[in-house]
Amino acid sequence: MSGVVFFLVAILAVASALGLVLRRNPIHGALFLVVNLGCVAVMYLLLGAEFLALAQVIIYAGAIMVLFVFAIMVLIPGKEETGPDPLRLQRLLALPLGALLLVEIALILQSSVFTAAPHPGVQPGYAAGAGGIQSVGRLLLRDYLLPFEVTSVLLLAALVGVLALAKRKAG
Repeated sequence: MSGVVFFLVAILAVASALGLVLRRNPIHGALFLVVNLGCVAVMYLLLGAEFLALAQVIIYAGAIMVLFVFAIMVLIPGKEETGPDPLRLQRLLALPLGALLLVEIALILQSSVFTAAPHPGVQPGYAAGAGGIQSVGRLLLRDYLLPFEVTSVLLLAALVGVLALAKRKAG
């Protein structure tokens, strides 16, 4: 079963990577990148690295992509849309499909996939050791605190730079 899931996710990852490279619209490219990052998170889950999958979704597919989309929208303003809404049908289907997705997520979370049983092939005690949340937190907030904080200041400086460039273009 996991082999089938891997191949499906791998095909989706390659397709989204091609969509990222081949699309001319930067917003579409950013959305393809979100799909690709989600595929990487699923591959982490298949390897038994739940913490890395969660960090992949929260940090990269969430926070970093919001920053990318914000920068793209500030630097490349779109034209005003007029006339009838070309996406009316999709907007009408969005709410029921979103509700269906939430039901699926609830069913997955209640299934045996998220039990505390060890992943096949992973040695007992491994999750509490080198790759566990406590060790990653200790590394980030004690051993590598300075590089972690420098990275956050660098991201803040990049955001301020994007705003300064956008203001100079507009003014």
